[in-house]
Amino acid sequence: MAFTLPPLGYAFDALEPHIDATTMQIHHDKHHQAYVDNLNKALAGTEGENKTLEELMANISKYPAAVRNNGGGHYNHSLFWTILSGHSSKPSAELAAAIDAAFGNLDGLKEKMNTAGATRFGSGWAWLTVTDGKLTVSSTANQDNPLMDIAEVKGTPILGIDVWEHAYYLHYQNRRPDYLKAIWNVINWDVVSANYAAAK
Repeated sequence: MAFTLPPLGYAFDALEPHIDATTMQIHHDKHHQAYVDNLNKALAGTEGENKTLEELMANISKYPAAVRNNGGGHYNHSLFWTILSGHSSKPSAELAAAIDAAFGNLDGLKEKMNTAGATRFGSGWAWLTVTDGKLTVSSTANQDNPLMDIAEVKGTPILGIDVWEHAYYLHYQNRRPDYLKAIWNVINWDVVSANYAAAK
């Protein structure tokens, strides 16, 4: 089964003014579509064609770079779209307690995630991950993620923030920290909380 681009699930302008509609349209319809197309091309005629994204990630060291880059790009963005929303929400009681235990409070988590994203050299992602039942923050280069067998910090990602320039440059130019601050206004905590419950 060939991989397909998941629908965004909301209008391109749903995250305004924090993330602009043009960025969302290009990011979803062009960038993510390219990862899907290139992943299908890289897997064509190989046993990887019959694997799930998660299975590919778990054994990514056995695959060529094209699968790592495009498979990671497809997985990461598929998660990213779901954890964004124009509606305000807050972490579930269970997730809030885990955040307090790991980072002191929600502001502590935001600070740690923003630092992970801001200090990631070049392109990459900042992650909130469930590792051995506990919450951890990390960052990865390019389209790597914590599901990959080559990841420094392994686990199940429940929230990922894209810090590739294509995620913010039209609106924020080189001000990555401003983008990182703004994105917390559009985090869909209902989905992140459900991801946490499932990952535990």
